[in-house]
Amino acid sequence: MKKSILCISGSLRQASTNSALLGATKLLSPHTMDLNIWIGAGDLPHFNPDLESSTLPETVQHLRALAADCDGIIFACPEYARGIPGTFKNVLDWLVGSETFFGKKIALFNASPRASAAQDALRVVLTTMAAEIIEEACIAVPLISKTLTSKQIADDIAMAEKISSALRILGEKLDKASSLD
Repeated sequence: MKKSILCISGSLRQASTNSALLGATKLLSPHTMDLNIWIGAGDLPHFNPDLESSTLPETVQHLRALAADCDGIIFACPEYARGIPGTFKNVLDWLVGSETFFGKKIALFNASPRASAAQDALRVVLTTMAAEIIEEACIAVPLISKTLTSKQIADDIAMAEKISSALRILGEKLDKASSLD
């Protein structure tokens, strides 16, 4: 059975290297995985706990449904001012109120090995949200200052191997988890 993987970029930039990395990941994904790249971060309203007690905005309902229906999530998040970009934190804030996120298997992909502060902050937030970060599937691909397309990233042997290895490890962890259920 195919594993469903939700991919979320922490960047809104059209030419985002993190988004290109997720595109390459989709191109390299094995036939045992179905990757869905969600690009709606900019469409979410600002998080407001008061909205939790009423009918949630449609964009929030959609995001939560995607998170509920997936087996795992890959986040690719840039670093701004040594932290998580506000729009991406807003995505996480909307997910934290959803019971469907508890125990979700997560891999962190990063387009800049220098963006360690954001990755560290992201680990703190995701651990607080009760996600299970699969450390062996977390990677940094050196794309900083490069303008490569998803295909060009996927065609690079070294980068493709790193991405494929991370996907393989994530898939193994998901298979192991589903065999325990």
